[in-house]
Amino acid sequence: MDDTKHPAPAVAPVTADPWAGLRQFTDARIALGRCGSSLPLAESLRFRLDHARARDAVLAPFRREEIAARLAGAGIPCLELDSAVADRNEYLTRPDKGRTLRPDSATLLQAQPAGFDLCLVIADGLSSLAIHENAVPFARAFLTALAPSGLTVGPVCVVRHGRVAVADDIGALLQARLSVILIGERPGLSSPDSMGVYLTWNPRPGTTDEARNCISNVRRGGLPLIEGVRKLCYLVEEAFRMHGSGVGLKDRMPAGHLPFGRELQLPE
Repeated sequence: MDDTKHPAPAVAPVTADPWAGLRQFTDARIALGRCGSSLPLAESLRFRLDHARARDAVLAPFRREEIAARLAGAGIPCLELDSAVADRNEYLTRPDKGRTLRPDSATLLQAQPAGFDLCLVIADGLSSLAIHENAVPFARAFLTALAPSGLTVGPVCVVRHGRVAVADDIGALLQARLSVILIGERPGLSSPDSMGVYLTWNPRPGTTDEARNCISNVRRGGLPLIEGVRKLCYLVEEAFRMHGSGVGLKDRMPAGHLPFGRELQLPE
């Protein structure tokens, strides 16, 4: 075959972006450069990989038993619960069912002692990956920091197919004054492992979102775990001081804040 009759098509050179140096400071998709009028091939492939990782985070099975076993191994009592959702497909299409407990889980909670200051809930949400990586060390650090306060805490409730408002059902059944839920956030292309933390004063079914406070993007490449715990402790202190949460509870945490007057440390 004579190659001179069929020359290889010309390949447009990759044009670097002048802001490319800023990429060392962020995982955000900035300064990608271009090849002709399109993305360079390497960036196009990286986009597809990030998208696949985000889908995996949503669809990965929730290892609830493993989470419960790790908590129990640290001496933390916990309960394994289900929302009213039947499977992952229904979870994605029926948000209302993810906000309520399945009847047998509600019955299990009704049989527990009640009247706690605080209940802690862990739910897979939209990223099981985020919970697998962050929830147990976060819960251990938070409960350790909370201990000197004297506040009573119910058993940690680990919920499969849960959304934020499922903590309202749990808080009401445990008659808790404040609920805190750790939940996997909707994955971004650069953050499939992001965990959110919501707290709600006087949690009851029908509570609306303006009554909640949120700490977002707790993960290795986002808000460090220890700083997320510090922020949560501050908001808990303020919620009990003012007997409320949501739009009335502002984040005015001073630099170097000591949760409940103690140095904060992560468990081993």
